[in-house]
Amino acid sequence: MDKISSANHVLNRVLILDGNSVLHRAYYALPDWRNRFGEATAGVYGFLSILLKSIEDLRPTHLAIVFDDPSPTFRHTMYVGYQTNREKNRQVSEDIWGQVEKLKVVFQKIGISVFQLAGFEADDVIGTISTQCSEKSTQVIIITGDRDLMQLVNDHVNLYMSFKGISDMIIVDRDRVRVRLGIWPEQVVDYKALVGDSSDNYPGIPGIGPVTAKKLIEQYGSFENVAKKSGNRKVIDGYESGELSKRLATIKTDVPVTFDIAKCLVPNVSKITEIFNELGYKSLIKRVGVKSTDEDSSRPRLF
Repeated sequence: MDKISSANHVLNRVLILDGNSVLHRAYYALPDWRNRFGEATAGVYGFLSILLKSIEDLRPTHLAIVFDDPSPTFRHTMYVGYQTNREKNRQVSEDIWGQVEKLKVVFQKIGISVFQLAGFEADDVIGTISTQCSEKSTQVIIITGDRDLMQLVNDHVNLYMSFKGISDMIIVDRDRVRVRLGIWPEQVVDYKALVGDSSDNYPGIPGIGPVTAKKLIEQYGSFENVAKKSGNRKVIDGYESGELSKRLATIKTDVPVTFDIAKCLVPNVSKITEIFNELGYKSLIKRVGVKSTDEDSSRPRLF
């Protein structure tokens, strides 16, 4: 696992958690824990555990959580089939995403900033915050399992993600994107234009697979150049589908969100401990390095 040494001095290091991605990972990493009302709660515990481990490993000075908004986005308007093949198991979906509001309560109590914007995906909010930080030469690390976010990687923005197990996390910089995908971060959307994305259910160009797409991008640089200069009949015939796919794949970096870094400081240990005591998460309190209080067992739980 790659770590960033605390000795590697930076003035500001902003840690952004892709909330839905982290929650999904946390939910499947633990047993099916439920509260007295029958509501799933493992995702809350797992998310907080991941958050603690990430703070320990990455030593951020600032912190933000970003969630998807449940309302349709501009991409659903752009393409009616967008994400229509997503999770079909309603009970599992409710178990996972029903924990978002619980997490928001916890984050509000601890003092962690949460961002969510109707009409846009978390990716777009993350892209905007990352761009605002990059423009000020602030280092950003994004925790996610979504490879689409690789398009955001630059000299100031890295990802922190796993390619194997839930604990095998590595820093993904520009060179790592190149090694993993065979293309540079700025070419990710051109690649998606050609091959599409089955998880988000948009087509790309019929008949163009990953190997061909990488060769074309390597030779011509961008989807537009491929279409204009390659003479590839499949690309020419499927241009409109590819152009739509590129727009769907492109993460916005100018949504109406303002990141006020002064309001996003990493919370202090005492505040985290106080809320973990309320939750009854004694094992997490030990990881913070503070003993839980004797009255924990009699205190009302948040969940």
